[in-house]
Amino acid sequence: MNEILLYAVAGFIAQLIDGVLGMGYGVSATSFLLSLGVPPAVSSASVHTAETVATGFSAYSHYRYGNVIWSLAKRLLIPGAIGAVIGAYILTQIPGETIRPFIAVYLLLMGALILLKAFHRRPAAESHAHLGPLGLAGGFFDAIGGGGWGPIVVGTLLARGNEPRTTIGSVNFAEFFVTLAASLTFFMTIGLAAWKPIAGLALGGALAAPIAAKLVGRIPARPLMIAVGVFVIVLSLRTILAS
Repeated sequence: MNEILLYAVAGFIAQLIDGVLGMGYGVSATSFLLSLGVPPAVSSASVHTAETVATGFSAYSHYRYGNVIWSLAKRLLIPGAIGAVIGAYILTQIPGETIRPFIAVYLLLMGALILLKAFHRRPAAESHAHLGPLGLAGGFFDAIGGGGWGPIVVGTLLARGNEPRTTIGSVNFAEFFVTLAASLTFFMTIGLAAWKPIAGLALGGALAAPIAAKLVGRIPARPLMIAVGVFVIVLSLRTILAS
């Protein structure tokens, strides 16, 4: 029970971060599981299965608070789901100990990207160009790395100067379908494993989703992004050194 509570706290924090910033759930949660020695494929499968619940609540909450631009969400959704299926399948075909340090390096780069986005913001200037390739890349690296949809997709759109509230809401809405596609791929290849992380992360994420959707745009993003970036970098370095 204490173990599930630990995962629930991790899921709550990860979803609160993701719902407010549009990034950080998968990267934070996967870094946490890898640091505990959970194999990469199981870590990503657990995070995505739990995240399906969290992103479902998040998608509904962002829709309820008017944070979703339908045209943006729909153009990211299908290529994102395709990329997630490809990435999840590739991950299940590689031995865990072989890929663990590479995934940790990837997550380290994602942490650095979050830090970069915290200090480099452009003035508002809506741009919805090249959403298909962006969604495909985001979905692929999210599944194979256990996280990255937010840092890649939200990070890119915010760097272009898109408005934060609707960008975060739209990308979070599309994320539900991307996460669902990855979860189904993992289920059909390696089955349902590690139920405790899934249950804990899902519970914590479901509780945090409506809170995060209400807070988006109301709290300073930069300090939170810095904290998330540093957290992910520290956990990733720990995994790399252990490997």
